[in-house]
This record gives sequence, C-alpha cells and structure tokens, in this order.
Amino acid sequence: DVYLAIWITLFTLMGLYLMGVYRFSHDTELKHIGFFRLLIVIATFSFVVYLIPGLFGADLRGVSSLLPPKTSQQFDLSAAMHAPPQQEPANLCSTPLHSDFLQLPHRLQGYFDWDEAMACAKELNKPVFVDFTGHGCSNCKKMEQSVWSDPRILERLRNDVIILALYNDDMTTLPEDRWVTTDEGRVLKTMGRVTRHLQQERFGSVAVPYYVMLDPDGNMLSGPHGTDFNADNFLAFLDQGINKFKERN
Repeated sequence: DVYLAIWITLFTLMGLYLMGVYRFSHDTELKHIGFFRLLIVIATFSFVVYLIPGLFGADLRGVSSLLPPKTSQQFDLSAAMHAPPQQEPANLCSTPLHSDFLQLPHRLQGYFDWDEAMACAKELNKPVFVDFTGHGCSNCKKMEQSVWSDPRILERLRNDVIILALYNDDMTTLPEDRWVTTDEGRVLKTMGRVTRHLQQERFGSVAVPYYVMLDPDGNMLSGPHGTDFNADNFLAFLDQGINKFKERN
C-alpha cells in the first residue's frame, strides 16, 4: 500500500504538471494543451484511477509483476470480505515453519519447509505441489495473480494437494541443524541458498517460477512447469499430477 501510494502521488503530480497547474523555474508558461499532451494527461490520470482500488486490496493484475507481494499489504478489504468460513477445516497437519513471515497468495494454506510438507502429505495421503519462487520474481507474482486466481485452480490448490512454497532469494538465516554443506565444502546457512541447492540437486534447475507435482516420497508426478500465463495449461499440469497420484493409490 505504501508502494502504491507513492505511485499514485507521483503520477498525479505528473498529470498536474502536464496540465500546466505548476511550473519549474526553467519552464515557459503553458498557454494551451496540445492534442498529444492531452492524450498523455488522460493516460496518466487513468492510470491513477486504476491504482487507487489497489490501496484497499483490489488485484491489480496489469501491474502485479511490478508490485511487492500482495501478502505484504497492511490494509486489504478484499481479504476480509472473502475470508474462508471459520468452520472450514485446515489443509495442514501443523503450524508451518516460517509462517510468521511467509504467506501464500489468495489465503491458501501450505508449507515452506520440504520435510514438513512431505510428512504432512504422507499423513493426509495427498500429492505435493512444489512452488519454487522468489520475493523478487516478477513472473512468480504475475502467475499467482493471473493464473492461480482461476477458480478451478484455486479449488485444486485448496483441496487436492499439499502446497510447498520454497523461496530461492530469502536471506533468513536458518537454525544450525538445517544448514547444508555442499560437496565443495561450502556451508549454506540461508533459506534462499538452501532452496537453490535443493532445486539444483533434485531438478537440475534454479529457474523461478518452477513448479512440480510430487508424491509424498518425492517422486515426480507431473512437470516441471514454468512461466505460462495460460490457466488451462496450468490446470492440465495440476490434474495430471493429481490423477496420476490417485491411480497409484
């Protein structure tokens, strides 16, 4: 919301400047507004009007890849209005590690630790949807806002899988018992470095977003699936993993 407020203020000032409401010391007086300048003024104020609902939690999908994660917003009316009922059962086995500073979009529930997610998947007998992501990943945020928001996809993510989100750029230092020592002798202490190492070792990639569907033993069910803003393709990827898991069980 602070980020959006700064944008709204800057573009409002820009529109007023283009209209000649105020001038800088080196500017000449604007006696009339030309057609091209008028088009820019209209575009500028249209963008301001588009941004304003975002202050109250509206999904700004057109610029979602440029904004901080929506979970960082302090004031979100849409989240309060669409909160799940209190009686809805949690799709988790325990309170997730790191949930004090990491959250999933669309009020989804999931884990942020590999071992914890796999243990819960075994307990509930569900496949695991692994989301390799990053705080600074523009395509990740755009996928979450424009693809994950599809009602068909949200239904699968809420009911049919255990979500495991792993951040490859988080600089949080892990407890010492979760540090990883590489074959070269490097000690990986932060969540992001451990995640990149795990992704490279298991899947031969450090790209984000990077999605895979696994069974509770870590065997591949479907994927990998990368940046693809076609919701039908993403749904097919999820259904392939879910259906394959059901066939094995």
